[in-house]
Amino acid sequence: MNPALNKVLLGITPIALFLALWQSLITFGYAPVTMLPPPGAVFLRLGQQLFTSDFLHEIAATLLRLFAGFGIAVVLGVIIGLAAAVSPAINAVVKPLVRVMAPIPKVALYPALLLILGFDHASKITLVAADALFPILLSTYYGASMVEQKLIWSAMAAGTPRAQILFKVVLPAAMPSILTGCRIGLVISCIVVFLAEMITSTDGLGHMLVQAARTFQTVDMFVPLITISMLGLILNSLLHGLRTYLLRGFPEV
Repeated sequence: MNPALNKVLLGITPIALFLALWQSLITFGYAPVTMLPPPGAVFLRLGQQLFTSDFLHEIAATLLRLFAGFGIAVVLGVIIGLAAAVSPAINAVVKPLVRVMAPIPKVALYPALLLILGFDHASKITLVAADALFPILLSTYYGASMVEQKLIWSAMAAGTPRAQILFKVVLPAAMPSILTGCRIGLVISCIVVFLAEMITSTDGLGHMLVQAARTFQTVDMFVPLITISMLGLILNSLLHGLRTYLLRGFPEV
């Protein structure tokens, strides 16, 4: 069998089993249809809404917050992580801050963000960036810290200016770890933006779920859940493709 086809089938199998389990719970009476709608009804409703202007607006609002927050987290995480890895002075400042702030559930800061930044995009983007920042920062730091010293010595011996070693040696060598941190940060971003929209928002997929729950529209409740799951799957696949392309010279890719 074609290895690529085999890989696709292995990826689809768990999803198919999950959908079969979902349908079985309803078919055999373990869950009432009024509380857990069948997957067919949910996907049919998703298909009906998919190309309506209102639904596309909700998706666009969620993606705007997701991409903005994730983008900020990538830029800050890579810059701070690299700076901490190459500078002992910066490391001495950053390390205790990370140890104190990383374990804090960032959603606990959301009420303060709402008071400071308001109920529009800014507070949600900031929450997404704050949550996605630390896995990217830590992955960048450890990736850059693990660069073999002989690579840096070889670059210096070849006459590479010290200012360029960071971008020509350290950053490429740390790229696998950085991209792994980005994939983790992307998953966190999908979760956090949805949660923020559920707590307080006038649009977005999370807001859709809350509105459906308030009117006991169970099918409509599952539509945004399936949508954010599919968006996460697509975005993760795109990021994996980018990782494969950027690391095509590395043995493990």
